[in-house]
Amino acid sequence: MPSGSAPRAMAIDAPGPAQVVPLAPGLLWARVALPLVLDHVNIYLIEDDGGWAVVDTGVSGPATRAAFAALLSGPLHGQRFTRLIVTHHHPDHIGHAGQLCADHGLPLLTSLTAYLSCLTLLSNPSRLGDGFYADFYSRHGMAPDVAERMKGWGKHYAGLVGAPPTTFTRLLAGDRLDIGGRVFDILSGDGHAPEQLMLYSRADNILLAADQVLLGISPNVSVWPTEPDSNPLGHYLRSLADLAMVVPDDALVLPGHRQPFFGLHARIAELRAHHEVRLSELLGACVGAQPSVADLVPVLFDRPLGPGQLAFAFSETHAHVNHLLQSRQLALADAAGPLRYSAPRQAS
Repeated sequence: MPSGSAPRAMAIDAPGPAQVVPLAPGLLWARVALPLVLDHVNIYLIEDDGGWAVVDTGVSGPATRAAFAALLSGPLHGQRFTRLIVTHHHPDHIGHAGQLCADHGLPLLTSLTAYLSCLTLLSNPSRLGDGFYADFYSRHGMAPDVAERMKGWGKHYAGLVGAPPTTFTRLLAGDRLDIGGRVFDILSGDGHAPEQLMLYSRADNILLAADQVLLGISPNVSVWPTEPDSNPLGHYLRSLADLAMVVPDDALVLPGHRQPFFGLHARIAELRAHHEVRLSELLGACVGAQPSVADLVPVLFDRPLGPGQLAFAFSETHAHVNHLLQSRQLALADAAGPLRYSAPRQAS
C-alpha cells in the first residue's frame, strides 16, 4: 500500500461467535462479545509451540468463559491455549485473565503497570468512599444531583474484572517475544492506558495495536479522579508520534476493536488532527468566559449521555482541558465555587 494513503479496512469479514478468521499463516482473529456500548473486543491467536497464544480476553463472566470454550470445541477442536498476553488493564482486555489462566493452566504475560493497576483497582473498591467521586465531579462543575449518580463509579471496574493470576511475566518496551518462532518487538504507548503494550512483527510487518490506534473511532483518553492533574492527552499524542517512527505505514494493523486496517501513518495523522480540532473548540469556548469542565462537556459531546457515557465524556473533556492547562493555553480562573478556566482573547 502506498505510504501516506488513507486508512483502509482489510477486506475481510469479522468473525462471528465461535469463529476464527485467518489473517496470516499462524495468526487468527476472533471476537468476544462485551456488555458495553462498544459491543466486542478483538482477540488474536498466535500459533505457538503445540497450540495458540491468546492476546486479550474480554470481561469476566460466564459468557466470556463460554466463548473461549466454544473456540476450543469448534474451530480449534483438539488444540490448546499456551499462554495469555494482556495488552492493558482495562476490563475488556484483562477482565477474564484470571479465569482463563486457571481454566487452561496458562502463564500471564503483561506489563507491570497493567498488572498492578488491575490489583489496585480490585483491592478495595470502596477504599475512597462514595463521596470521593461525587466530590471530584462537583468540584469540576457537575450539578449535585448528577454528581451524586456518579458516586459508585469507582466500583464499576470490579464488576467486570476477575482477580488476575497471582503470578505474571513482565513484558517491557524494548523486549522481544518469540511466539512459535515468530518474533515480536514489544512496544508501549500511553494516553488511553498507561504502558499499553503493542506487539510488532518486523518479518510479517504486522502490528497488534491494542487500543492505541483504532479505525473509525478515537480511543478514549481520560483524566480520572485519582490522578486529577494528569496529562494523558499529551502522553497519547507523543505516543502516536513515537509509534509512527517505529512501525511503517504499510503495516497490517490489528486493533483491539473494529476492523484490521492498513494506513497506520494516515490514521495517526487523522487522530492527531481530531484532537487538535477538539482542543481548538475548547479553547474558543473559554475565550471571554470562565467555564468548568462540566460546562465544556457539551462542546465536545453534543448529544444526550447516559451515566456511563457521561463519565467517559467528562473525563475525556477533562483530558483536553488539562492538556491546554499544561501547555499554558488555559489558566485557572480566580473564581469561587467549582474550578473554572479562562483563555486569552484571540486577536480579531
